[in-house]
Amino acid sequence: MVRPRQALGWLGVDVACVLLFCAVGRRSHDEGLSAMGVATTAWPFLSGTALGWLAARAWRRPTALVPTGIVVWVCTVAVGMLLRKATSAGVAASFVVVASTVTAVLLLGWRAAVQLSARKSA
Repeated sequence: MVRPRQALGWLGVDVACVLLFCAVGRRSHDEGLSAMGVATTAWPFLSGTALGWLAARAWRRPTALVPTGIVVWVCTVAVGMLLRKATSAGVAASFVVVASTVTAVLLLGWRAAVQLSARKSA
């Protein structure tokens, strides 16, 4: 069982990954990197991340690639895109593909690295 503080730390890693995705996206589109700008871009995806944590009960096994990582990733993208669509933000097919790919690398990648490290230590 994971301690609550550890779980919060792992949640923080997911939040940092989503913020990084949003900041890099804003930077690549010359939209600026103000805290408000990143927050405006990130809130739909962070809402999805929070829902994914709840759906997966991620606090139990936050570093698990399956099912935790997959559920968090799918919710992050799906809810993020639905909320963007509901608020008239862009959801072009190319953006959905890029967002899905980049968030997969970030949200699943750190979990895969943790699992690899744990296997090497064992």
